[in-house]
Amino acid sequence: MIQSGPIIMNSILLSPFSCLSLIFCLFCLSAFAGETTYFSAKPGSLVKAKTQLAAGDKTLAKALKKLIKDADKVLTEPPPSVMTKEKLPPSGDKHDYMSIAPYFWPNPDTKDGLPYVRHDGKVNAESRDPKANDSPAIKIMGDSVETLALAYYFTGNETYAEVAARVARVWFLDPATRMNPYLKYAQAIMGVNEGRGTGILEAIHISVAADALGLLTDSKAWPKDDQKALKEWLRTYHDWLIKSDPGRDEHNAKNNHGTFFDVQAVRIALVLGRADSAKRILEEAKQSRIAVQIDPDGKQPLELDRTTSFSYSRFNLDALTELATLGEHAGVDLWNFTTKDGRSIRKAIDYMLPYADVPPKPWPLQQIKEKHESEFMPIFRLATLAYGGKAYEAVITKYQDSPSKRFQLLTVK
Repeated sequence: MIQSGPIIMNSILLSPFSCLSLIFCLFCLSAFAGETTYFSAKPGSLVKAKTQLAAGDKTLAKALKKLIKDADKVLTEPPPSVMTKEKLPPSGDKHDYMSIAPYFWPNPDTKDGLPYVRHDGKVNAESRDPKANDSPAIKIMGDSVETLALAYYFTGNETYAEVAARVARVWFLDPATRMNPYLKYAQAIMGVNEGRGTGILEAIHISVAADALGLLTDSKAWPKDDQKALKEWLRTYHDWLIKSDPGRDEHNAKNNHGTFFDVQAVRIALVLGRADSAKRILEEAKQSRIAVQIDPDGKQPLELDRTTSFSYSRFNLDALTELATLGEHAGVDLWNFTTKDGRSIRKAIDYMLPYADVPPKPWPLQQIKEKHESEFMPIFRLATLAYGGKAYEAVITKYQDSPSKRFQLLTVK
């Protein structure tokens, strides 16, 4: 695909909006030859966002201002690495990713607390301790690379690209700090196992970072040799993901774990140019995800059975709508797939719509945590673009902070 160059800015801009208008006007004098491939965004949205920013779109200007603010915060943070944890994985190799299962707690009936026992929805603080878990670091890595790469794409500021590249090299490429390309020791249950397929969910941030690095194509900070080395790492990881026993276990999961496995596998396949693999998983998702996970009335029974049923219903819809967006890049339509008895992504979104309205309809099932209804905004924007109408956007406008949210740039109306 022909790449469109970023907006060129010659200095670090901590307060960029004093000259953004002029920059965008100059940029619009050149025709858009194409769009840098970023599979996490709605096809065409990045170029459309630049066009509308050039025309003075105030909503997108707020979203860009917030993006730049977020990126500036990352500039001074040290790059995360699997090497910063203190506890060794069972292999004895710090380069191996490791984490503890979040919903498992010490057993009150045994002296040593083993084996740990499950309390669904209640996060054990041990699983978030960076001294023994790589899960906090991998999230910071994915979020940082994505934020910085997007900031570079919209501003052309090489500083953002340089730091994004530095974070990526530490996590994926540098021999002293890189992660080994597999997850054998993720979400271990103490006293039961050394790791589980469910831990693959935490690696969704690998696919986010890998995708976002494609936005640095025009930057000298991320040369072709680095992109080539990244793809070698990703090929090894993707093969492990598809062929390993933990990977097969996660792929066979019926609930959100299976959906996010598909998202991760498809996104990496697209980055690697493995179109056939991406299309196969997407086609299978019609029956293995939509037909299995969604009832004809839109309920998601496998998520409603959880102690945080509202949150997991939203979580799985995040995955389904991400998968449908990836499908647009791969030529597979999940948005409009409907089973003979009426199961579809749209039905699932419509079922949740009143419960995320302002004010929300009371949630009738168990939810032991705060619901965070505003997290439905990106889902509703995607629904607007996929299905039309005013109902979804009407809810978004009720959230006062909606103009500053990143989805405004990635899913442009």
